[in-house]
Amino acid sequence: MYLIVGLGNPGLKYRKTPHNAGFMALDELAAQQKVRFSKSAFEAQAAELFLGGEKVLLLKPQTFMNLSGRSVAAAARYYNIPPEHIVVVYDDKDMALGKLRIRAKGSAGSHNGMKSVIECLGTEEFPRVRFGIGKPPEGMRLMDYVLHHLSREEQRLYAESAEKSAQAAMEIVVHGLEAAQQKYSSK
Repeated sequence: MYLIVGLGNPGLKYRKTPHNAGFMALDELAAQQKVRFSKSAFEAQAAELFLGGEKVLLLKPQTFMNLSGRSVAAAARYYNIPPEHIVVVYDDKDMALGKLRIRAKGSAGSHNGMKSVIECLGTEEFPRVRFGIGKPPEGMRLMDYVLHHLSREEQRLYAESAEKSAQAAMEIVVHGLEAAQQKYSSK
C-alpha cells in the first residue's frame, strides 16, 4: 500500500496560495482518478484508489502545515505503510515555479511542514515531489509570499505544476522512483 500526501493549510483562506501546492497536486490527482476526499480519522481529508494494482491512500492533513506530520504518521501507523511507500508533495521556494524535483530522501530545509513529517515519522527516508513556487519578490517576507493569494496567471501556472506533480506521484507508485525522476524532475 502507498500513501500520497499533499501538504497545505485547510480552509478557503489558504486555498489559492503557494503554500497549498501539495493540496493542489492531490486535488488534481483525485480529479484525474475520479475519487472524492472525505474526512478521515487521521485529522485529514482522505481518498482511496488503486494505481497499477497498488492500493493508495491520498491524504491532505487538516492540522495546518506545521503539524502535518501528526496526520501522516497516524495514517502510516494505522495501515502499516513503510516510509519508502510514503510520497509527500510540497511547495519549494528554492525552485522556480513550474520546476519539479523528485527525491528518495532528504532534509526538510526550511519547510516547517516537512520538518513535522520527518519528526513524526522518525526518518528522512521517504520519497518526495518538490513543487517549485519560486522565491518571494525583493522586499516581501517569505511568510507573506507563501500565503499570498495567487493572481489568475499564477493560478494557471500552478494548475500546470499541480498536474505534473500529480502525474509524478502516480509514476512513483506505478513505475518506481527512478522512472519518475527521469520523466518529471526538472533539469
